[in-house]
Amino acid sequence: MPKVQLFASRAGKLLVLVAAIFLSGGFAMAADGLTTVASSFAPKETMDRLEAEIAAKGLTLFARIDHSAGAAEVGLPLRPTVLFIFGNAKGGTPLMQAVQTTGIDLPLKVLVWQDEKGVTQVSYNDPAWIAKRHGAENDQIVNALTGALHAIVQKATIP
Repeated sequence: MPKVQLFASRAGKLLVLVAAIFLSGGFAMAADGLTTVASSFAPKETMDRLEAEIAAKGLTLFARIDHSAGAAEVGLPLRPTVLFIFGNAKGGTPLMQAVQTTGIDLPLKVLVWQDEKGVTQVSYNDPAWIAKRHGAENDQIVNALTGALHAIVQKATIP
């Protein structure tokens, strides 16, 4: 009888371990490199603050894509969801010089969206994750992009 309990105990632990690896792996892949910050402001104010901070940093706003407006045009509901695409050649080009495929993830993007509880969220890809994804090793540029992006999001979300 003790051998059966030992086997069941090991099998149970193995099953738990496999489930934990499977579930954590799925979650990690879904959120890999994505940073999300709750804003202290409503969606519109967060968006306005973000756009103002992008301009204050001397960056170019290439596009402001209003996904919720697009959804409304085809009769589908979507809580406020707006994608900002911005940057400048001086910041992004060095990563593309190192590994040209980083251009698929540049310019930088920030998504402002409202969750199901009504809280405004701000999500973006971590520049270090972008560099790692493409094998680009330029810590100085990555640190500069990370610092600038963090400062912009902080100004847009915190009073």
